[in-house]
Amino acid sequence: MRLIDTHCHLNFASYDDDRVAVIERARAAGVTRIIIPATDLTTGSEAIDLAQRYAAVFASAGIHPNSTASFNDSYLPRIEAQARLPRVVAIGEIGLDYHWDKSPRDVQQRAFEAQLGLAARLEMPVIIHNREASEDVMVTLESWAADLPASLRERAGVLHSFSASPAIAERALAAGFYIGFTGPVTFKNADELRRVAAMVPLDRMLVETDGPFLTPVPHRGQRNEPAYVPFIAERLAAVRNTSVDEIAQATTANAERLFQLPPDQ
Repeated sequence: MRLIDTHCHLNFASYDDDRVAVIERARAAGVTRIIIPATDLTTGSEAIDLAQRYAAVFASAGIHPNSTASFNDSYLPRIEAQARLPRVVAIGEIGLDYHWDKSPRDVQQRAFEAQLGLAARLEMPVIIHNREASEDVMVTLESWAADLPASLRERAGVLHSFSASPAIAERALAAGFYIGFTGPVTFKNADELRRVAAMVPLDRMLVETDGPFLTPVPHRGQRNEPAYVPFIAERLAAVRNTSVDEIAQATTANAERLFQLPPDQ
């Protein structure tokens, strides 16, 4: 069984003491590749450095909505420079966050649209962060997706750590997006999320940890890490009445297709 953790903040300080061991435990658990999303220019550089050091690791480039308060057009050339480096496979994580008040909504929106424009120009998929902003996120993405180059129409990006309604999932799928599932799909009270997991086509699903956050059952309350991806795959298999191997094969193929990853080493 091979799995890909398509979203783990492996550069964060909580992994500083055992990062190599985390990668080794992931491999032992069947998680052969890990994508580190950027949240700003500094974490983008950290992610790229780790991707260049470890064969299992890939990176993205972009500014998280909670890091956009000072965003201006001078950021775009720096994001682009990172995005053009080897082993950078997406623009993200970008989007809107209305839960925290760390950046004005209009500034978040400008940063979101600017980075979507960059992604389209570079023909790179996007990793989307959406927290309590589903309608505005989808209106923006639907408008952007309508004019994508042919190379991106079926691999526009992923709504990472999906937590919205089935209706939002349907709109995202129609716009060419994948849906990423994290630890909450294993939580006792996540019935609506499991309904989404049951209806998303198998060829549009991804598995991810969002580590060090959102740790799945049975490790909830501990630091999350890529080795826990199989617990997410197991719950998805149960929800869909299929095998873990089928979930693993599909989500691995999906991640390889979306992010144009090279063959596993």
